[in-house]
Amino acid sequence: MDITAKKITSYVLALLVVVVTSIALLAIWDIISLEYVVKKIMSSLLVIFAASVVTLFIFNVVVKDN
Repeated sequence: MDITAKKITSYVLALLVVVVTSIALLAIWDIISLEYVVKKIMSSLLVIFAASVVTLFIFNVVVKDN
């Protein structure tokens, strides 16, 4: 794997850890409702998954190379 890809991946993962930690701390201190955040995250992931499935179907079936 290229060094640049490793660096980008490590920065993205570090940023993800900071975001998750921030959400957890806000939920612990009752500043935000964790159930509301989890519900929004899950519904967003469901929409992204559905869009990915449709895009994969389009590329594999409709735009199939001969």
